[in-house]
Amino acid sequence: MERIEAFFNGRGYAMHRHDTYAIGITLGGVQSFQYKKSMRHSLPGNTMALYPDEPHDGQAGSEDGFRYRMLYIEPSLLQDALGGVALPFIEGGISTDPRLFGAVRNLLLHMEDEVEPLQQDDGIFELARAMDAVSGKRPRRHAADFGAAQLAREYIHGALDRTLTLDELALASGRDRWSLTRDFRSFFGTSPYRYLSMRRLDMARRLMAQGLPLADAAAMSGFADQSHMTRLFTKTYGIAPAHWLRMMRSRK
Repeated sequence: MERIEAFFNGRGYAMHRHDTYAIGITLGGVQSFQYKKSMRHSLPGNTMALYPDEPHDGQAGSEDGFRYRMLYIEPSLLQDALGGVALPFIEGGISTDPRLFGAVRNLLLHMEDEVEPLQQDDGIFELARAMDAVSGKRPRRHAADFGAAQLAREYIHGALDRTLTLDELALASGRDRWSLTRDFRSFFGTSPYRYLSMRRLDMARRLMAQGLPLADAAAMSGFADQSHMTRLFTKTYGIAPAHWLRMMRSRK
């Protein structure tokens, strides 16, 4: 789980996507973004809840700019609380429901403080319950095996630095290749390969923040080379790794 607060005047982010939920609140101004082939506008008091792996951008909807706080939360954290149901989907990516706003706001309070583990678990439970309560009608899902998807996810975490095949994941989870792929998408909101790529980016960010050169961070995180990591990093977060590093250092 990652939390940010930011202010933008004009264009903030190019079109990109995360394999996490992006859930947040607009603190001031008009926060505009393209999502699901339409332009959306979030105002103070609204809650944004963008589904994993859905492309979106970010820009000011007025000359005054906008300030917001956002929570990027791995779908598996919500799954632990929901118990293996299909992931909640908020129609249009914006909600005015006070239950969801309250749950998100609680997780985004006191950004400067470290969140205690029990406090975080309580907040995640309330968020999962609120999202499930206010989610829109979802498409009918196939009968999926949550246990197999969970085994595959755990196996991926142990293989970030090497090539991994779907056959290997299927063998580890006891599920056939394509059923496992559907299971993984249903419960974790993205494909096994994209999940692997995002966890490699997580590792690369940690290594870069510790001071390792970009090339070394890329190699240790399982990328073919630095350019491979840079392309995926920029496509995922909307900014290049060097720019991200400067942002991180400026906050210290």
